[in-house]
Amino acid sequence: MVDLSRRKLMASSVAATLGASVAGAASADEVEESDTPGAPSVKGSLKRHSTTAFGAEMTGPFVFQDGSLLYSLQHPAEENPEPFGRAGVGYFSGFRFQFDGNNDDFEEVGIPETEEEQRDVRAANGNYELLFYGRQPINGGDELLGVTQTPDGDEIMRQSPEDPEREERPYFAGTQYGLAASNPDCNQFVSTNDEGTEGYLFTNWENSPGCVSRVPLSQDDDGEWQADMENAMNLTNTESLRAHGGTRINCYGDLSPWETMISAEENYSHPRVNLTATVSDIVEAGSGLGLVGACQFWNRPNPSEISNAISTYAEKDHLAEDFEPQGYWSLTGVEFLAYYLGSDQNDQVDDQNLATTPIDDVYPNPYRYGYFVDFREPAADEPEAVKYYVMGRASWEAPDILGDEKTVYGCSDGDSKGIYKFVADSPIPWFDDPMRVSGTLYAPKITNDAANAEEAGQRNSPADVPLEVEWIELGHATNAEVESWVAEYDDVTQVDYLESHAETNWADDPAAALREADLEVIHNGNRNYISNEDIVEWAKQYEENGPGGVDEELRRVPFLETRAAAKEIGASIEFNKAEGVDSVDDAGPGDYVYFGISEFNDALADDEGDVQMDRVDGGVVYRAEIEDDYNVSTLEPVIVGPDFTDPPEDANDALRNVDNVYTMRDGRVLCCEDGFGGPARSYPNDGLYVYEPEDPDDGDGDGDENGQDDGNDDEDGQGNGNGDENGQGQGNGNGQGNGQNQGNGNGQGNGDDSDEEASSE
Repeated sequence: MVDLSRRKLMASSVAATLGASVAGAASADEVEESDTPGAPSVKGSLKRHSTTAFGAEMTGPFVFQDGSLLYSLQHPAEENPEPFGRAGVGYFSGFRFQFDGNNDDFEEVGIPETEEEQRDVRAANGNYELLFYGRQPINGGDELLGVTQTPDGDEIMRQSPEDPEREERPYFAGTQYGLAASNPDCNQFVSTNDEGTEGYLFTNWENSPGCVSRVPLSQDDDGEWQADMENAMNLTNTESLRAHGGTRINCYGDLSPWETMISAEENYSHPRVNLTATVSDIVEAGSGLGLVGACQFWNRPNPSEISNAISTYAEKDHLAEDFEPQGYWSLTGVEFLAYYLGSDQNDQVDDQNLATTPIDDVYPNPYRYGYFVDFREPAADEPEAVKYYVMGRASWEAPDILGDEKTVYGCSDGDSKGIYKFVADSPIPWFDDPMRVSGTLYAPKITNDAANAEEAGQRNSPADVPLEVEWIELGHATNAEVESWVAEYDDVTQVDYLESHAETNWADDPAAALREADLEVIHNGNRNYISNEDIVEWAKQYEENGPGGVDEELRRVPFLETRAAAKEIGASIEFNKAEGVDSVDDAGPGDYVYFGISEFNDALADDEGDVQMDRVDGGVVYRAEIEDDYNVSTLEPVIVGPDFTDPPEDANDALRNVDNVYTMRDGRVLCCEDGFGGPARSYPNDGLYVYEPEDPDDGDGDGDENGQDDGNDDEDGQGNGNGDENGQGQGNGNGQGNGQNQGNGNGQGNGDDSDEEASSE
């Protein structure tokens, strides 16, 4: 979710213009032109509920049982006036959604035009009230909210220019993924009473080391919410989660059907290969030069410095190519994970100096990060943390667990990533031990010719082309099996990186040993983890014998190296920033799963692969109808964002770079933006939009092919009706509509001859 590299580039140009009444938009001159037809477009209606404060993403929406709305204030600009200069979580006092399926329950807020408006959290209905802040003292002052600790109780934080909540505590040197507790993201409320007025709010803190907090919330008789900070806790500092290695980059998540928080680890560092390349490309080339991804440098001393090192090698060691391993920048914070696990602080990055002493006592295992984390027994003194290793390893943005309690759809964020499916053998809560959960992992294959420019003969607009999906089985296992494979790599350290890949003794000449090891890993891979050759061999046996016919030793490949394995057997791992997936609670056949793709470009809009359509940098929201077996096979585009290369006149009111999607129980979808400071419109602030879908079988909003409709899409009528293909049938509703039926009880609906256009009340 937090794309730090993109945000850094945009922030300077936008901040420079903020003094003007309208913040300037960044230039799109360097973006390849496309002028995509159908961008923007909406099948239904879209309405702006609120805009967040300058510098902040719109993240973590949650709608309470009574319709109250809550979301996070993620990394706002410190220059914003109080209380919006610090990260936190708040709700809208004085506002509630009505759950009637209609966007008439709130007024649309205008665009923020002045600097004062851009520095504020704004809505036309209700006032945004902060419930708590990141780094707020908890546990009697022994902890800071959202901040991980060492086993000895030291907060793992870098020096911050201003930190009013921090007293005399040690700071840590090195690299960290974002300022600790500055990135509150997903919020899920687990109610402890039938009225939904008391319970626990679980919040993700999107950093590395990552954190998940639990804060008791209650609602008073006036409908106002309060946080009980005296009983708040950081779940990451409990022994249950520390036993899994902790977490990193906790992004979005889901409230499971069994009423627990599911946190998603967005481990951007997991790619083995860059972009659309495959592992077999490296094996065939005999080198990973220009192809190798970030995960190969996980246990390198100062791993996030590998890109700078490659630049140096290109100049001094006659390296044929200078390149950036995909995801290298998110290796920041890996060494801080070592401190979280109990490692002593070593001589890490300090201004211009590289490490001279590798970490050798305790080091994080890369295969322990990039999973869905379930907090069982959410009201217990210390909820049990369970990682679902069997659901695959990725840069998970979000999961969506359907009503069968078996089927899980997940989005992996970043460039050239996947949308995955997992199907458990039995409902997940039926397993007495969550480590015994068993099931099958799938990757997508896009099959329709219209999505492929080479096949179709022309490049089509994503607004016009649904994506047809077949699901390719990757493998079957139990959660305990996959965890046992993961555990085999628990003792690998930075010393292993040097001793396995360099001839020079690192103790004698650490700089020379590091250079030798880097060059060896670039060319031949990191021998401390699963090898490139093993992945290629797995794919060969898969093609010959199917997913169940591979050697026992190779069964681990698709679960620990999910992206690489899927690419190797031809899955469509082309999605760029798949950032949202959600459906109504307990979703079943006939309901919809919504998928948010923040940017439709790069591998989705190039001349290779299964998807070759026009680019839409503003992103696309798809919906897919759940079939009888809980499969989805057609992704229908329902919202297409602005085309940045030729911004339309209505770009100010279009959804830009959708991130979280949250489906309310009445079928409307909250859409969060993550496009701060991007082009295509006149203001930088991200907004929350509410999507009111149209019925795909509904000709004029009055009835579907069975004559059924709730009437809310048409100003002429309201109510529910059941009719045959001629629109004849019983209805019950209120008011007067196009079906020419009146009354509050049952009546005849009278529709058109076409079943698509049948109308009823």
